[in-house]
Amino acid sequence: MEITRPTDLAGVLVALDSNPDALLLAGGTDSMVLVNAGLLNPDAVVSLRAVDELKSWSDDFIGSAVTYARLETSDIAALAELSRTVGSPQIRAAGTIGGNLGTASPAGDALPFIAAVDASIELISKAGSRTLRWDEFLTGPKQNVLFPGEVILGVRLPAEMPLRTAFAKIGVRQAMVISIASVCVTRAASGATTVAMGAVGPTVLRARRAEEMISAVDEPDEQALTGFQQLVSEDAQPITDHRSTEEYRRMAVGVLARRALQRCLI
Repeated sequence: MEITRPTDLAGVLVALDSNPDALLLAGGTDSMVLVNAGLLNPDAVVSLRAVDELKSWSDDFIGSAVTYARLETSDIAALAELSRTVGSPQIRAAGTIGGNLGTASPAGDALPFIAAVDASIELISKAGSRTLRWDEFLTGPKQNVLFPGEVILGVRLPAEMPLRTAFAKIGVRQAMVISIASVCVTRAASGATTVAMGAVGPTVLRARRAEEMISAVDEPDEQALTGFQQLVSEDAQPITDHRSTEEYRRMAVGVLARRALQRCLI
């Protein structure tokens, strides 16, 4: 196995230009599980750990190599909340938001936040750069449109973030768990509301009908909350697998969305 350890973004692009199919490794919290299981055996690895350009973080941009340990300190409630649910302290110290995008698992904890705020994904290669909406980048279960030789620069947040945000997930235990269902809910001062769902579809999904309904209600009462919960459950596309059933996931994501919305209304 050939391992390259560039110290800047230019070095990463040079390494990928000569070997476009090399495995990009930042935290390695997903990749190393596959390696240890014998399911992944890359011929070449490009390490991103020493590339400071990918670790930048500002009000409207999160570099792809920013770890969850850092994101736990975010002033954005949902971003801090989701980061605290990722694995163990050791995993959070290594795992990155770019890793969630690269892996593109429907259960990726950062993906509902990215979808709920309508963030964009910035990419770069020797051939140039491009910016894609989250739903253009994520195309299916563990599928994205990242080209060989391309690097995820980071996540571009909208200039005006919603006033309130909340994240919630459920798994088989309290910690160190892959989501059975997860949600991120945002609500602007105008009442405009977004809902993104994780682990209940082929990729992260938006509950568009629930969003439209609840955005039109200035002060949601119990009836409105119940209707919102039902629409979220109906918009989910869950499956039954070794972690949970379709029925439970559909029920759970509605309950989680209702609770997250209630936190946004406080």
